[in-house]
Amino acid sequence: MKAEQQSLLYLHIAVFLFGGTALFSKLIGLPALDITVYRTGIAALALFVLLTLQKKQLTLASMKDYGIAILLGCVVGIHWVTYFAGMQMAGVTVGIIAFFTYPVITVFIEPLFNKTVPKVKDMITALMVVIGIVLLIPEVSFGNQITLGIVTGIISAVFFALRNILHKNYFSHYSGPHTMLYQTLVACLMLCLFVEVPPSQVTESDWLLLLLVGMVFTAIPHALFASSLRHLSATTAGLISCLQPLYGSVLAFLLLHERSDILTMIGGLLVISAAIFETWSVSKGRR
Repeated sequence: MKAEQQSLLYLHIAVFLFGGTALFSKLIGLPALDITVYRTGIAALALFVLLTLQKKQLTLASMKDYGIAILLGCVVGIHWVTYFAGMQMAGVTVGIIAFFTYPVITVFIEPLFNKTVPKVKDMITALMVVIGIVLLIPEVSFGNQITLGIVTGIISAVFFALRNILHKNYFSHYSGPHTMLYQTLVACLMLCLFVEVPPSQVTESDWLLLLLVGMVFTAIPHALFASSLRHLSATTAGLISCLQPLYGSVLAFLLLHERSDILTMIGGLLVISAAIFETWSVSKGRR
């Protein structure tokens, strides 16, 4: 399998698992910051065990790389806190849609790092994604919690776009599990002092959910996502990742009984079409 095709496969698996992550903001009875700390701690431990069993190198090549790892960990930590907070305030469907402004943000930020001009094709695809995401919103409400949740989701999007671009440009020479070990560890250490609910007060059911989200929905998909960035641009990864709102909406319907209307289905179709087009474009080598 060619490197780009393998990267696309990794990316699609990661996006599917990402789609289920939003549900844990509602299923786990903890504040967003606490979920992030426990989630990243579990993910870091799982990645450490994986790399140790595989006898992979755990250290980084230079002090500069350690500095980049710390920066990436701080950025991803803020992204995760605001991600879960946005879901808790605005609901899974609206929260995940607000977060998915990040592909559009990426399209316009990435050229600043690469000193290039955004491609017309990417801008058109991004516009299509924006229309689709707007239509996915089942009901627009300007109540305080909803508005705050949308703003928080957009802030999360900015940090996620920045993380992807920084990783692509300065840290993609490391494997996915290797880089995510440092990012999850730094995020956990950065935020652990602010935990409201200590480990002894976390319920057994919440621990089980935290283990699930930490290993299956964090360590695995983020390692796959990071690996995909070795051969795909952050813009491509962002646009293909727009399948995530669809997965999240379907799972929210099945597990949380959140219903979708005709506009949501039309918006989902637009998002899927944009993701399929981007995947086809990359697989044909037309970027």
